[in-house]
Amino acid sequence: MAQKVAIIGAGVSGLASIKCCLDEGLEPTCFERSDDIGGLWRFREIPEEGRSNVYKSVITNTSKEMSSFSDFPFPEVCPNFLHHSVLLEYLRLYAEHFQLLDYIHLKTTVCSVQKHPDFTATGQWVVYTEKDGQRKSAIFDAIMVCSGLYAERNLPLDSFPGIKKFKGRYLHSWEYKDPRGLEGKRVLVLGVGNSGGDIAAEVSRTAAKVFLSTRSGTWVLSRISNAGWPFDMVFTSRFMNSIQKLLPAGTTKKMRTSIFNRWFNHENYGLIPLESSWTLLIVNDELPSCILCGAVVVKTNVKEFTETSAIFEDGTVEKDIDVVIFATGYTTSFPFLEESLHSACKSNVSLYKKIFPPHLEKQTLAIIGFVAVTGSLMPAVELQARWVTRVFNGSCKLPTMSQMMTEVAKHKEDLHKRFRSIPRHKGKERISFIEYMDEIATCIGVKPSLPLLFLTDPKLGLEVFFGPCTSYQFRLTGPGKWEKARSTILTQWDRALKPLKTRVVDVSPKRTSVSCWVIVFGIPAFLGFIWLVFKYSSPSWLS
Repeated sequence: MAQKVAIIGAGVSGLASIKCCLDEGLEPTCFERSDDIGGLWRFREIPEEGRSNVYKSVITNTSKEMSSFSDFPFPEVCPNFLHHSVLLEYLRLYAEHFQLLDYIHLKTTVCSVQKHPDFTATGQWVVYTEKDGQRKSAIFDAIMVCSGLYAERNLPLDSFPGIKKFKGRYLHSWEYKDPRGLEGKRVLVLGVGNSGGDIAAEVSRTAAKVFLSTRSGTWVLSRISNAGWPFDMVFTSRFMNSIQKLLPAGTTKKMRTSIFNRWFNHENYGLIPLESSWTLLIVNDELPSCILCGAVVVKTNVKEFTETSAIFEDGTVEKDIDVVIFATGYTTSFPFLEESLHSACKSNVSLYKKIFPPHLEKQTLAIIGFVAVTGSLMPAVELQARWVTRVFNGSCKLPTMSQMMTEVAKHKEDLHKRFRSIPRHKGKERISFIEYMDEIATCIGVKPSLPLLFLTDPKLGLEVFFGPCTSYQFRLTGPGKWEKARSTILTQWDRALKPLKTRVVDVSPKRTSVSCWVIVFGIPAFLGFIWLVFKYSSPSWLS
């Protein structure tokens, strides 16, 4: 009899988990509290408490090829960066193609997840749900928590003295939908993450003035890179990752600083991050122009509020503030999990590989999507689900409890040392996309072997190494191998180009071969690497 798996949430993580359960011979049952699939990417005009939401103009920060599930590419006509409605339609196509909808129970809230009385022997769980006022319970062999990270607002009012006597309006970015009602207002946005940058730029088109307050600063990247290609397709490659590993840490940081400042000097714009950290970055094509035009004014952290003004830590004061928008992120909690799990699931650094609570006697519960990577989350959560379902059916084995807890403790210590001087990153971590994908892929046995590829299929090997590290690479071999993975990798640049070629002018021969991309990106990057090593290793640079 197939093992029964409860999946909580029908967003990106939940849909991928259902599909992976079916692939591995498990019996999934997905509980979704809302009336439709899509999670974060389903826009609602009126936000609902406890449910994630996006604002009306949201566009993805990662391109379609880098965001695609590994065996279901986006339609080639889709734009490279996607409006939330387009991404939602992709999720619907995915669910329909793999017949996932039959396993989803909509308008069903998971109230509690408790260990079965025989958990030590069976690893089973009792799931209590509610639908239309009726409560039910069912026993499951395993649990996949896919409830998302963006439902509970982080509204740190206690960190801003005077905010409660502020006579203007204040709200969290979760409540923001569009700039209507902010025309002609003086608006203060607190926080310069992706949401804060987007909202500040959008509101500045009609507001009288927008002030953007940041405690830590940030790097601002454009979606557009070399020759107009999506930036993540150019920079998220195994070749670039190898260069970063070869260089000393200090040299790598200085190299990134130089690259990030090519677009504009972040220090001149008041955005330079604390200690030049490369982990603080957002994607925004408009914000630098808004700052340059004076529509957005960058400020330090707010020290306190008065009834009508904001006093900043550098002593400056901005008067007659009408609206304050807290773009201060979200807190993650899983209140439906039994109390014994709350401590381990409070932060992903307490989880083994950001997935498994290591202290459980039986590893039959996994948190999917509770990770931040330097790239798209969609391929990462899919790979997590592929591994978890193979652990559940016995195809993959986890280390012992003590080994997992030791690794978690060591990682916590390393994390504290790396980020202790950066306030925004205490207890948090943004992991290298490629390194995390390879780490989980190794656990499954699906990491591509570059030496073998170069020997047996040089054309593919060159694209895998020099080209973007797309999710299709993890379908080339091993469990879940997909027969179309090779052709999908070799045509990924063509799919990126397709939606742009709406006015075709034949001015040069078409060049889309792998050798072309090696010439365009590989050779200049290699020569640049040699130059960087020479420059950044010289005494004058290091002094």
